[in-house]
Amino acid sequence: MPHPLSFSRQEFAGAFGDLGTDLPLLVGVVLATGMDAPSVFVVFGLLQIASGVVYRLPMPVQPLKAMAAIAIAGKIAPTLLAAGGLIVGVVMLILANTGALAWIARTVPKPVVRGIQVGLGIQLLTLALTRFMPGHGTAGWLLAAGALTLIALLRRHQRLPAGLVVLALGLVFAAVTWPASLPGPWGGHLPTLPARWPTPEEFGRAALLLALPQIALSLGNSVLATRQVVTDFFPEREPLTVRRIGTTYGLMNLLAAPLGGLPVCHGSGGIAGHYAFGARTGGSAIIYGVALLLAGLLLVGDPASFQRLVPGPILGALLLVEALAVLWLVRDQWRTPSAFVLALGCGVTAAYAPYGYALALVGGTLIGITMRRRLETPASV
Repeated sequence: MPHPLSFSRQEFAGAFGDLGTDLPLLVGVVLATGMDAPSVFVVFGLLQIASGVVYRLPMPVQPLKAMAAIAIAGKIAPTLLAAGGLIVGVVMLILANTGALAWIARTVPKPVVRGIQVGLGIQLLTLALTRFMPGHGTAGWLLAAGALTLIALLRRHQRLPAGLVVLALGLVFAAVTWPASLPGPWGGHLPTLPARWPTPEEFGRAALLLALPQIALSLGNSVLATRQVVTDFFPEREPLTVRRIGTTYGLMNLLAAPLGGLPVCHGSGGIAGHYAFGARTGGSAIIYGVALLLAGLLLVGDPASFQRLVPGPILGALLLVEALAVLWLVRDQWRTPSAFVLALGCGVTAAYAPYGYALALVGGTLIGITMRRRLETPASV
């Protein structure tokens, strides 16, 4: 019997726990590549809804971070991004359904998975503190501090969820700061399908430029770390298999590209963000998806104006909480010094080294295999 879905206040609050990660990437890719904004938001919202229905967990969908970062930096063509999404979708389906993904999951030691989560947490924390919170100068820092104070005070409040209060605070700040430049609510924008299919040359370029760096990150964070964080937060549930996660990952990308959507994945940070603000069922992903769907149809004709609805300091506060929730998971390695050191080493490598997630995954696994016995020996008390 499937687990029930809830649409309580806590689910509504948790639904927007990953907004600090998603919104800048969605808007950034649209502005950099010229993708059709309504299509991007509508497809992204529909995939959120599907994930909530299928998994019955706060398991949101996220943009593929490596691809999004490369697309924003290089202002690449939408067809090249679509080609990259199709390639990683096919590769993940093959890995999931040939047993290769299960073999990888058995081989990679848990401290390495924790290290990949540490690397993600460091990157999210850095983004929050250096890119989003400093927005608007002193007023931005005060807004972020106020948001974090509200989150701390309302962390366990059942009737007044912190996430909803913080979003309301951001809307008030936006209305006061930019009353004339906010998007109108009744614009009405219908999605449009991509003008053409990627060429063979674009598939070749996308394989090297986009798919290769993304697959390493996806194996570590989208599959292995996602499975682990679901086990951490929902130990009473039947464990998710990497085959199931890899299969839905692949299918989502094969659906998104032809419809003009961004390449997407699951992610441990997204689950942590939803969970940290109170979500416990797939209802949060469905709520989030409906909000994005409506935004795509009504609000995002001007993506830059739409982003002002949630000011940068508010995004930073949400992102900071998500980062801390991810980083806190490494505490279960503390009692085994070798495992803890390996996790931290993998985390720093993933966060700062070129192709860091690939190096952390492969290098950390090789180190872990050679010192497996030490990783299983806790410190004497």
